[in-house]
This record gives sequence, structure tokens and C-alpha cells, in this order.
Amino acid sequence: MADDEVRYEVRDGVATLTIDRPERRNALSWTVISGLREYVARARTDPDVRVLVLTGAGDKAFCAGADLGGMRADSSYAEVHEARGELAALFEDLWSLGKPTVAKVRGYALAGGFGLALSCDLVVAADDAQFGTPEIDVGLWPYMITVPLCRSMPPKRVLELMMTGRRIGAAEADRMGFVTRVVPVGDLDAEVDALAATLASKSPAVMRLGRDSFYAVWDQSAADALRLLHPMLTVTTELEDAAEGIDAFMEKRTPVWKGR
Repeated sequence: MADDEVRYEVRDGVATLTIDRPERRNALSWTVISGLREYVARARTDPDVRVLVLTGAGDKAFCAGADLGGMRADSSYAEVHEARGELAALFEDLWSLGKPTVAKVRGYALAGGFGLALSCDLVVAADDAQFGTPEIDVGLWPYMITVPLCRSMPPKRVLELMMTGRRIGAAEADRMGFVTRVVPVGDLDAEVDALAATLASKSPAVMRLGRDSFYAVWDQSAADALRLLHPMLTVTTELEDAAEGIDAFMEKRTPVWKGR
């Protein structure tokens, strides 16, 4: 892993994962994707981590997509094909993390970077953020990010962005519904810190079960989803944290979570 391209810090229950290639607008190389996957795996097993924040270094970009120059085929066709699947695997890693994820977006979030942001549970964008799928303009198609984008906005909106390659600003992104909130550039850090602290203050056991069930029923029919969600309610009520939460509510005090 190139630690000079991906940074990982943990403080107060929040892991911050930063793509640190500002001179390349935090573009995704094979090494960066590998590093992101390794750190997401670390966050998964670290009991001190309750929330993961994903961001990019500098003030120009969250992530401007793939490093087209750095991802040319230097290996066999099969090896390159396999490597391209790592971005899809990273999306799966984020969805199955079991802990809340927040994308902190400043500047460009394009192509694979757009998909990476929308693979997080929540997206907080500075008002200078720009989103788009410019692949069509260089003779490519944004195949890999179809799933996170279609999970975040109406599919025909996704198709229009993919076919035109146009970029949209934070205000339009907010209207389209795929960002959680838009804030002034100067407030971005404080807004994300406050949101992450709120998420970290919840029961990690309940958060894991609830978040996992949300993703599990995403593509199911209503009947199939309810068959899964019904027993999950019973499982959750048996947790120590559920009993503690109810006791704390009755006693008008802050609950002390044990994570079980």
C-alpha cells in the first residue's frame, strides 16, 4: 500500500480515510483502490471505529475518477480485467461495512469518484462540489458506477448524466436528492464532524443490525423484505443496548452503550 496516497486516521470513534493525491485531483489508481480497500477492512474490525468518513485531500477534488494515464494496461488482458473489478469490490466493502459511512465532498466528484461518493450512506457536499460522468466524452461508459448512482437517484436521471457527460453543481445535486446536505465551503469540516459525532453516539450494535437490514432488503419485494425485517425487530429488542436505551429513556439520562 502506498501510504503517501491514502491516509487513515481514527479519533473519537471516527475513522477518516483520505485519498491524498491532490496534484492528480485524487484520481483512482490501482494502488489507491487497493489502499482504500485495506483501510475499509481495518475499520470493519476495529472496535474503536464507529463511523467512516471518506474524503479527498486539498480543495480541488473529492476524487476526479480513474487515473487514465496510470491505469493503462501494463499486464495481461485478464489481469487488467480483474483489477478493474476492485472498484466494484470497494463499493461492496462500503455497503457491507456494518458502520455508517459519510462522503465529505469538496470540488470534483467525477466518474468513479462520483460512484465512490454515492457508495457511502450519506453525502455532505460543499457548495463548490461538482458531480458528473464524463466517460462518454473519452469514448468510455461508466459501467461500474451504475449501481451506486441508480441507488441514489431516479434511474432516468442517471442515464441522462451518463449519455450527456454534463456536470452538475451542488445545488442541482441537492434537488436530485443524492446528497444529504449542501453547506458553504467554510462549514464543510464542522458539518461533517458534527454528523459523524451524532452517528458515533448511537448504539453500534443496533446501527449494524439496522444498517445491514436496510441494504439487505434494498432490492427485494415488499413481501420478501417484511419477512426479513419482522424477525430483525425481535432480535434487536433482545440486545442489551435496547434494554439500556429504554431504561435511559425512562430515567431521563444518556444511555451508555455496550455494543451488544
